[in-house]
Amino acid sequence: MGKIFGFLIVAVLLSGCQTADDAMTTSSTPVTVTGPAASAIAGDLASRLAEQIGPASAATAIKMEKEQSEFATALEAALKGWGYTVVTDGKVAKDVKPIELAFAVEGFDGQVFARVSTPSIALGRAYTPTAAGATPASPLSIMQRN
Repeated sequence: MGKIFGFLIVAVLLSGCQTADDAMTTSSTPVTVTGPAASAIAGDLASRLAEQIGPASAATAIKMEKEQSEFATALEAALKGWGYTVVTDGKVAKDVKPIELAFAVEGFDGQVFARVSTPSIALGRAYTPTAAGATPASPLSIMQRN
């Protein structure tokens, strides 16, 4: 009898941990950022990345995957504007160890969340796209990895 009572107590407590099927979900969708918005977002993130990884030097190369999106092109141009050597074909000099850079742009509720990351740091920020570019809609998020 005590075992049945204990089982019922546990069953009642665990039933409170279940979530309903209509639970709130969050999802983001990949978006295409073009024109002035792509340039504004890429320029902001490139400058913030430069603050975190230090100034460009002859031995500093950033390796990105080759992508045909306007944001990828704008990010590559912004990094080059900061003096970094950007490698998209995977070919680097033997004595240079490039910093691998990944990026993502996602849309959520009319805003764009852009993220760039290296093995040691990740930066992200939400932006509101406008006809003239994009304005930051959140503080810069910085995550340092060991």
